[in-house]
Amino acid sequence: MEYETVGGERVPKIGLGTWRMQGETCRRAVRTALDVGYRHVDTAQAYDNERQVGRAIAESSVDREDVFLTTKVWPGHTDRESIRRSTASSLAQLGVEYVDLLLVHWPNPLASTAEVMTGLNDCRREGFTRHVGVSNFGVDQLRTARAASDAPVFTNQVQFHPYKPQRDLRAYCQAHDVLLTAYSPLAHGGILHDDVLRELAVVYDKSPAQIALRWAVQQEGVVAIPKSTSERHLRENLDVFDFRLTDEEMVRIERPSRLRSGASFLRGRLG
Repeated sequence: MEYETVGGERVPKIGLGTWRMQGETCRRAVRTALDVGYRHVDTAQAYDNERQVGRAIAESSVDREDVFLTTKVWPGHTDRESIRRSTASSLAQLGVEYVDLLLVHWPNPLASTAEVMTGLNDCRREGFTRHVGVSNFGVDQLRTARAASDAPVFTNQVQFHPYKPQRDLRAYCQAHDVLLTAYSPLAHGGILHDDVLRELAVVYDKSPAQIALRWAVQQEGVVAIPKSTSERHLRENLDVFDFRLTDEEMVRIERPSRLRSGASFLRGRLG
């Protein structure tokens, strides 16, 4: 495993995303992930699976302190007290005393960013979370959140893959020591038949998915949280640290495309 270090905190470069995992499928996937070596798990209030994620961690032989655990506050919680109450509920669902990272899930145009960040900071001061951050924020929104937060904004979790490389946001995060957490790093399966990735997969004896993940995590300040429920794919997604892409290959892989990004978004919503 490789790590990113932000503010003295080491975060595994590959974690497990749990969006659209439910019930026993979720519990089993998280438990299997921990068994095969994952130490970074991501969930959210909106996923309605915090209880299953927490059960898997409790049942695992891995100590809670060794798991970097993230959850997210639904953006409908817009004031300090509702953020506090909802976070306390998340901890109860997860069966833990704290999470390592608490995010606001989406920017809410009807909410005060300052109020929301104050609510997250309240949770940090109360010991509900060790770090605070945001998700799905653009550069200007992230700049506003950073200015409004007493604690450093630890990460911005966004969709990030070869067709949506978030160049401006990535540069901003790198310049300000903000971790970029990549969700949907495989473009909801859209990269699996990509000619460039398939060609490089042959060169490195890897799969196209592994090439895409390597492209993501090889970048400074980026970690990725691919979703998988099968043990084979969970193991495969971790097996990306025994090779390194060249600078030329990194450039070839990165091809911004609104069409392909849009198709990925639709696959994620309809799949």
